[in-house]
Amino acid sequence: MAKSCEICQKRAAHGNNVSHSNRKTKRTWAPNIQHVRVIVDGTPCTKYVCTKCLRSGKVQRAL
Repeated sequence: MAKSCEICQKRAAHGNNVSHSNRKTKRTWAPNIQHVRVIVDGTPCTKYVCTKCLRSGKVQRAL
C-alpha cells in the first residue's frame, strides 16, 4: 500500500517509543491512506488519499 497521500503529500512521521524506564526505540506513525476512485478533471481514476482529504472535501469521490 502507498505510504503517502497523493493530494496533500502526507507521509509517515518518525519518532521514538519511550518506555517507562525511558529507553527509546525508533517507530513510525503511518497516515490513514485509502485507495479510492476520485474524479480528476472530469474523469474517474484511482488514487491513494488520506482520510482527512476525503472528509474535508478536497477530492470528489466517484461512486
